Order: sequence, then C-alpha cells, then structure tokens
Amino acid sequence: MQKTAIAISSARTMPIAALRAFWLTVLATILLAAQVAIVQARPDSFAPLVEKVSPAVVNITTTTLIEGRSGLQGIVPEGSPFEDFFKDFQNRNGDPDRPRRSNALGSGFVISEDGYVVTNNHVIEGADEISIEFFSGQTLEAKVVGKDPKTDIALLKVEADKPLPFVTFGDSDTAKVGDWVIAVGNPLGQGFSVSAGIVSARNRALSGTYDDYIQTDAAINRGNSGGPLFDMDGKVIGVNTAILSPTGGSIGIGFSMASNVVSKVVDQLKKYGETRRGWLGVRIQDVTPDVAEAMGLDKAAGALVTDVPDGPAKEAGIEIGDVILSFDGVEVKDVRALVRQVGDTEVGKTVRVVVFRDGKRKTLTVTLGRREDAERAENGGDEGGPAPGPAGGEILGLTLQSMDDELRAELGLPESAEGLVIVDVDEMSTAYEKGLRAGDVITEAGQQKVRSIRDLEDRIAEAKDAGRKSILLLVRRSGDPRFVALPIDED
Repeated sequence: MQKTAIAISSARTMPIAALRAFWLTVLATILLAAQVAIVQARPDSFAPLVEKVSPAVVNITTTTLIEGRSGLQGIVPEGSPFEDFFKDFQNRNGDPDRPRRSNALGSGFVISEDGYVVTNNHVIEGADEISIEFFSGQTLEAKVVGKDPKTDIALLKVEADKPLPFVTFGDSDTAKVGDWVIAVGNPLGQGFSVSAGIVSARNRALSGTYDDYIQTDAAINRGNSGGPLFDMDGKVIGVNTAILSPTGGSIGIGFSMASNVVSKVVDQLKKYGETRRGWLGVRIQDVTPDVAEAMGLDKAAGALVTDVPDGPAKEAGIEIGDVILSFDGVEVKDVRALVRQVGDTEVGKTVRVVVFRDGKRKTLTVTLGRREDAERAENGGDEGGPAPGPAGGEILGLTLQSMDDELRAELGLPESAEGLVIVDVDEMSTAYEKGLRAGDVITEAGQQKVRSIRDLEDRIAEAKDAGRKSILLLVRRSGDPRFVALPIDED
C-alpha cells in the first residue's frame, strides 16, 4: 500500500509524456488482470467434472407389452370382398393378434449408494420392465418406488451387491442466468453423452401446476429425459424434461425441472411411495389491475377466490371474493406462487391466511388437508336458493335473462343454479373483449349475489357511489367460475 502511494506521488513530478506512459501502463495492467479473471471463470475443460459425475448417471431402457389386435380394424369393413386378401397378406407377415413388446429409452441418475434412481415419469410410464445401465456397463433391473405425474418425476430402486456412486441435489434457487451447466444422458439412444451450455432463463412454467423449469441451451434431445443438469460443482440443479423444437431435435431451448421442486417430491416418494401435498380448498385466479381497482386494492397482487367447495378453506371461513394476500407468513404474489406454497406445506399444518374482504384485512387460521385426497373425492358445486321470477334486459353490452327452469334445462344446470344468464353479447363491448359469451351465468356482482337485472343495477349504482370505475362480476361457464371486471360507464 505504501509503495503504491510513493509511485503515484513521484508520478506527479514526471514530465507529461512520461506521465502518460505511466497511466497507459497502469491501464494495460488492469485490462490484463480483467482478461485473466474472465479466462479463469471459463473452464478450460469440463473433463474433470464429467469424470466425477458420470458414474452416477444411468441409461434407462423400458419394455412394455402391447396387446395385439386385428390389423384389419380400420382398414377394410367386415364382409368386404378384400377381407380375404388382407388376411392372406397379414398371415404371411406374422400373427397381428400376437402381443408385442415396445422399447423406450431415457436417462436417470443415482442419488444414494443404496440404489435410489431419479428419472422422468414419462420415461417409465406403463413399463412392464425397467433396465438400468451404468457407466461401467453393469445392468440392473429396477422397480418403481413412486411417481408424480404433476412434476413428471419418478423414483426407482435397484439392488446392487456394493455401494453405488451417486450425486446430490444442489440449490436450484442459486442458479443464475448465464451460469455454466452440463447435461448428461442418453440422447437418441446413443449412450452416455455430455453437452454444455448456460442457464438461459429461470422459473419457466410450461403446463403444470407446480412447474418451475430452468431453461438451458445445453443440447437436450430425445433420450435425455430424466437425466441430470449439473452446475460446476457437480450438484444436480435440474432434471432434463422437455425441449421446445419444431423438428423434435435440440434447437437450444431445453427445460429442466428445478432441483428444489424435485428433491421435495423425491423425499415424499421415498417415504410414502406417493406425494402428499397440502390442500387449501379454493379455486383462485390472479388479481389483474382492473380487478384490483374494482375491489379497492392498492396493487394487483394476491389470489382472488372464485369458489370455496367443502374443505379446509370453507371450514376456516374463507369466502368467494376474498383476496388471499398472505399465506403462512409469506406474501402471496400471484396464483402460481400460492399454489406452490400450499402444495409444499405439510398436510395437517395449521397456518395463518390473511385475506382482503370488504375493504379490510382479515386473518384466518386454516388446517390444511391433502390435495390428493381432495382430487379423488372431487368435492365442489354450487349452492343457491330459489330463483326469482324471470326478468331480462340489456346492460354493460350484455343481454341478460334471469334464471328459470327452461334456461337451466337448456344449459344443463342443476335445479339450484341461480343468477343472470347471458343470452347475447355486443361484439363491440368490453364484455366481449374480456371473453364473456352467450350461455355464461353471472352469479355475483360487486361480491353480492344477483338474481335479476334490478340486482345488477343496484350493484352498479353502489360501485358508482363508492367512486369505482368498474364492477366485479363472478361468471360461471360449464360450472367453472372466474371473476371479470367491467367498466360501469359503458352501456
């Protein structure tokens, strides 16, 4: 530190040309140091890492017995003059009714020395036999411990006569866009193969409720499914699951289910042979800016409750129209965040839920049930009293009719169904833009039940008196509810 100060001090007395040369030398030194740092950050070779993790990566071959069926089905009608011709042709080419075996390939990885193997559920779905090939060439038969179609994860088990090499899960939340990653697996059945790339994006959602995918440009192809995505420490931060491609081959857009999701699923499959996710018991939708304005919320956040079937939420006092702002002490950002948090919470745990209702916050305590049990029971349905006499009219770009027995029969609704039936929608209206269509049923307006045009008009007047620019409607289509906010100055 002292030498630097002396050098700078003496530089002040240098001639201008010498001073310029001095600072150019300093700048060149800084640039050189930066280049060295960049080179050091970029690995010279992935070979040491690949050598370390490869023994724990496996190729998976599944065999499925497919029942035979007559090859004439769908080719020629029974009694056709060509029937005998096709039968002779098939007899020469084998018995079409004989069962046949179908093989499929995939990848996986060992997570414990006693032989637990993780892969994708779609790799082993419907398989009668599962064969695991190790990097050493050893082959073992595997059995299914458990599987979870929602995250496309399956847990297998092999029995070996000695401890197996294995890898461990890393923290996928620490992976940053731009970090190096490698994918190891069995692409296109070519055997053990390695590809390298970077984390292209985080928190991708494809189609599942619990999706949390890491996107990568590391080459992932058919057969890579179920294989691991490693960080530079040799930790598994994802399970290679899907690709986005118009050709079926890698174009640099691959998706790996994040390890923080997978590890929780694996723990449950190992312990119970199935998943046990928490269940709140509500139907919800995101809070859009117009919905937030209509309800008097400060910002568009939380999860808006559209239905409360029999279950934990109903028992705790959660109501249709509540906005869930906080769950178990964590602020709710949107529907996806709430669903994942509830699913990750222990079944039977009592949690605090903060809701926004009638302009105020209210804290409730809910004891969670189990989602899998709820799905099997298929609880739910509408509740309602007797409908008022028929009444119709036009408002907010909608032609409406009060519910009656004829409309219930026409729409296939239960006798208890009530509300205003949309019989026509002005295609130039905001209602049409927001997806309302003939046959939809408005059951609530301003978070109060409506049975007639007068009810709806009263709710609109109340919204105007409160200084709101829109009104919140609860609309049901084929029994499925959703909230829609419509501007109240539109006729």
